[in-house]
Amino acid sequence: MPKSRIRKKADFTPPPAKQATNIKLTNRSWVAPVMLAFFLIGLAWIVVFYVTDGDLPIKALGNWNIVVGFGFIAGGFGVSTQWK
Repeated sequence: MPKSRIRKKADFTPPPAKQATNIKLTNRSWVAPVMLAFFLIGLAWIVVFYVTDGDLPIKALGNWNIVVGFGFIAGGFGVSTQWK
């Protein structure tokens, strides 16, 4: 039986370095502080609401204060999607 020829593939060569220098990185240093601030504000809002038996932070909202607190926390998760 005849022997098949051995084919040699060309070695991989990466593209020139010019393409790597065109990538622009954005400064996202604001993301972590804003995310943590939203988390802490939301947590504090809910804790203050429970500790004061609904008198604070905004008495007119009643139990909707919980929704506002969770809204801040959800905003923190929304901001966290920008973190790289």
